Amino acid sequence: MLQKIAPRIGASIFLEPEWGIAGQITFKSGNKSYFRYNTVDLNPVGSSDIAKDKDYSNLFMKRMGYQIVPGSKTFFSDNWAAAIRAKNRTMPDACLYAKKIGFPVVVKPNSGSQGSGVAVVQNKQEMVRALRLVFKQDRVALVQKPVRGKDYRIVVLDDKVISAYERIPLNVIGNGKSNILQLLKARQKYFYKINRDTTIRTGDPRISTKLKHQRKSFQTVPAKNEQIFLLDNANLSTGGDSVDVTDIIDPSFRKLAIQLTKDMGLRICGVDLIIDGSIEKETSNYWILEINAAPGLDHYVTTGKKQEQIVEDLYLQVLQSLDKK
Repeated sequence: MLQKIAPRIGASIFLEPEWGIAGQITFKSGNKSYFRYNTVDLNPVGSSDIAKDKDYSNLFMKRMGYQIVPGSKTFFSDNWAAAIRAKNRTMPDACLYAKKIGFPVVVKPNSGSQGSGVAVVQNKQEMVRALRLVFKQDRVALVQKPVRGKDYRIVVLDDKVISAYERIPLNVIGNGKSNILQLLKARQKYFYKINRDTTIRTGDPRISTKLKHQRKSFQTVPAKNEQIFLLDNANLSTGGDSVDVTDIIDPSFRKLAIQLTKDMGLRICGVDLIIDGSIEKETSNYWILEINAAPGLDHYVTTGKKQEQIVEDLYLQVLQSLDKK
């Protein structure tokens, strides 16, 4: 997309040829900027690093009076706990903490993205399994109470909301004939058809656990029009759906997302909210789930022509902003 829109402002893009994930932007002025994946050189490094760390970003957001998810606490892998001499913060301590605040709890990598490793666990056995999965990719795990409501992402660039969309977790709709595994495979084929770069990992233990709690399995045949949710996190990268709400978002949430982006020292930001209600109406029943300094829109862009135009307009503005830095 950058290669497509760069000539509109007299810029050119060099994309590294082997993997196509990093590149150099050369502007008409002669200025140069770089990107890797969806990370562009727009946000300050310090603010970006804080945004990547869920625990630190929660700390600063809470200090400024923002409504974060309650009961969040970090725990460490054995090796990291020993290296930093952290007492009472290992896996057994995480299990004790979960028991103290009460199951179910959410377990997630502290610096993860795209929903990787996020799980809602109901007991100690599931807790241990989830923590082991987290510690394969991160040395810090975040444990917190789950909050219920609709999951939204608001994308902000400077003083403007570029897009907002509801995120719906991976699910299948029954046809009365196919089992859940067959429905998932059909969904994967649909993703390929629309050029959506999403792989549904049927071997993900979180899916089998979610089915187990619903007294179902991959061989279960859902009734016609029956909706079965397969993950608790609503990330598009794990197969979730999106519903665009850019035109109906209440002004209070626009203001919140723009102010939070500024307060966290960012220019471009994805603000993730859980709202007990709808983003169409002002309410105090919401929580800031996390912020993202490099909001990936590669899955969102495949959901329709309108969304494709929104993302093109966003990156055109990003390019113009980069040239003025």
